[in-house]
Amino acid sequence: MARKYGGMETSDIEHLKELEAENRKLKQMFAELSLKSQLQEEIIKKL
Repeated sequence: MARKYGGMETSDIEHLKELEAENRKLKQMFAELSLKSQLQEEIIKKL
């Protein structure tokens, strides 16, 4: 881990980890909304 975060302060590492976690959540939200949108488009095409 020291090599990955070399030279960073503890508070910077904590902030980076928080941003990484938020990024994962946002990517998951995007994937879910994208799938929902695709499903809705398919339903509309069948109507």
